[in-house]
Amino acid sequence: MVTIDSLRREDRSSAPGWRWIVRWLRRRLPTGLYARSLLIIIIPMVLLQSVVAAVFMERHWQMVTERLSLAVTRDIAAIIEIIETYPQNSDYSEIIRIARDQLSLQISIEPDGDLPPPRVKPFFSILDGILSDEITDEIHRPFWIDTVGNSNLVEIRIKLDNKILRVLTKRSQTYASNTHIFIVWMVGTSLVLIGISILFLRGQIRPILTLARAAESFGKGQKPDNFYPRGADEVRRAGLAFILMRERIERQIEQRTAMLSGVSHDLRTILTRFKLQLALAGDNPDLHGLNDDVNDMQTMLEAYMAFARGEVEEDVGELKLSEIFAKLESDFALHGKRFNYSIEGDDDISVRPNAFMRLVTNLASNARRYADRLDIEAKHNAKWLTVVFDDDGPGIPEKNREDVFKPFFRLDTARNLDASGTGLGLAIARDIARSHGGNVTLGDSPLGGLRATIRIPA
Repeated sequence: MVTIDSLRREDRSSAPGWRWIVRWLRRRLPTGLYARSLLIIIIPMVLLQSVVAAVFMERHWQMVTERLSLAVTRDIAAIIEIIETYPQNSDYSEIIRIARDQLSLQISIEPDGDLPPPRVKPFFSILDGILSDEITDEIHRPFWIDTVGNSNLVEIRIKLDNKILRVLTKRSQTYASNTHIFIVWMVGTSLVLIGISILFLRGQIRPILTLARAAESFGKGQKPDNFYPRGADEVRRAGLAFILMRERIERQIEQRTAMLSGVSHDLRTILTRFKLQLALAGDNPDLHGLNDDVNDMQTMLEAYMAFARGEVEEDVGELKLSEIFAKLESDFALHGKRFNYSIEGDDDISVRPNAFMRLVTNLASNARRYADRLDIEAKHNAKWLTVVFDDDGPGIPEKNREDVFKPFFRLDTARNLDASGTGLGLAIARDIARSHGGNVTLGDSPLGGLRATIRIPA
């Protein structure tokens, strides 16, 4: 039987290798805009310098070293030609003087013997290979070189017919030793350019981060202070669009609240007239049903107004979780129900106190009404505040767990999580949670009842 998971596994197994490399890099590359922008600047610069160092500098280094080694090798070949062609005194003082004064070479003529065994060549030494090739091409005699011993000198020994010519020369005469200056200038200039780029980049990223914080604060129901668009034109336009959107939302909320306040005032006036007329009618058994209907209508009106207001006008303040849970514990003890709670992380939270208190109290009161036990587990870290309610009541069927968040939706066979019975309890709870930038979700409790989870940004 072919399933979606099997097709996905087959697709992953048949995907080209480069896709896996791209996914691997994507998981390990930084996700922040500032870090990615730095990589966009640094990576091309590093690649460019690497190409320059590998192509230009390697060729320059090798070419200069070849020419210097060739010049020294030809000087040595000339000395050998003079020694073998023209008669010399017994101590070779004249040719030694000429080599020292005119060619800057320190030479000595040693008795005939064997050359030392070849030294191990350094792995990255370009001088050994080039100097050996030049001596082989120009002199055609057995030789021995040492470029490792003394860092400032290069020793060359050449076996003549009945003697050995020993030559000491400065490394700078055979080797392009000043190439590091170019590297230092290139790296230093790159670091300066990267520093300047970082300063300009921080100035461009800061307005974006400010806009993100303002949007996050507004999503939590907080009013961002002193936010104004700045930065590049695109960022300014995004900031201006955010301000206009925030003003439209706030204006719409104010208009809705004002309209509902007017409607509430008018309806309350009519309900007051009904109550007055019922009171004047006296204790008439035929009017008891009408009196109950009026009370239900007022209860529904109050619940609807509370849902519509959503506590949007309340400012953010500090609240202690332990104080909320201590009040709930007393309430449960008064009704003979079991209540347990635990707090992991910081006890102080930054929320709209009355709204959050109503959110927690509403869920806990409904659990008290329909269950015998309630366990609350609160976790507060740097990013999220999570409060989990587990009870042992009848619960809510899975197919109805999203419907109960709709206003005025009521369950007939399962429990109703609204104290007034109007079907607005969970709608109000989710509205409060979302006004804080979070949400309320329902699930199965390990105690056999309902699990309600509040998750809002810390």
